[in-house]
Amino acid sequence: MGYLKLLRDSAKERQSIVCFGLDPIIESMPDSLMQPREERIVYYFTQIIDAALAEKQSLAALKPNYAYFAQYGFDGLRALQRLIQQYKGKLPIILDAKRGDIGRSSEAYAREVFDFWNADAVTVSPYMGYDSVAPFLERCGNAGKGAYILCRTSNSGSEDLQMKLTEDSKPLYLHVAKKLEKWYVPGMGAVVGAKEPEELELVMWDFYDSHKEIPLLVPGVGAQGTSASMVARTLRTVWLDAFPIHRINSSSAIAYAYRKKGTADFVGAALAEIQKLNREIGDV
Repeated sequence: MGYLKLLRDSAKERQSIVCFGLDPIIESMPDSLMQPREERIVYYFTQIIDAALAEKQSLAALKPNYAYFAQYGFDGLRALQRLIQQYKGKLPIILDAKRGDIGRSSEAYAREVFDFWNADAVTVSPYMGYDSVAPFLERCGNAGKGAYILCRTSNSGSEDLQMKLTEDSKPLYLHVAKKLEKWYVPGMGAVVGAKEPEELELVMWDFYDSHKEIPLLVPGVGAQGTSASMVARTLRTVWLDAFPIHRINSSSAIAYAYRKKGTADFVGAALAEIQKLNREIGDV
């Protein structure tokens, strides 16, 4: 199965394009959870994910952040492996690892992501050029994997480089978008944050004009940027037929919603946040 078909099928089955970012923060989990770290991480996220999947409209992808798991050493990495194994085949698994290195190192990273972790897709940095992303793109197309290239991110420091104007007075991130069109293979996607809807729209129009279906992974809704409803409106307005291949990500806003709501029911609070996102996004 190609990665684009996996995205479309998941969106149709789950009636959603919400991606749940798995960012384990032990100190943000309830004090009542007393298991060892590995068990606590697995238990915490499986409770939320299983409850969500029991709903008619739920989640359409999982995005475990490698660094958040790795900070807990082998406890975290074993938890990551167990979560991937548990939900592979039920939801697309996007390993947020932001890999990107010289050719042979990237070849090794691609084997790690796809052969060891068995992820469906990965996030990749293009800063070192084509040879750093090529090993991941070779796993796209007929090989069935996905690779999301960082294009316009939503972090506060992104403007240091991404908004720098080049000789044609266009910001660097738009040149990255153009490169992605040249590098395109089916399954290659782009990370475009929700910080500024106008920038998301510019990238979308570029991709639409190229006639290449490039799935977007859109982090930063809510806390870092604009609302999910505004993002969804932009995605629909520019290219309605491609809407099901995109994913709008939310991480801590789902996982630790119980803290903001002041309740001990972390599962119920997370479900309410997922339902809120799905309402804002609308029909898929």
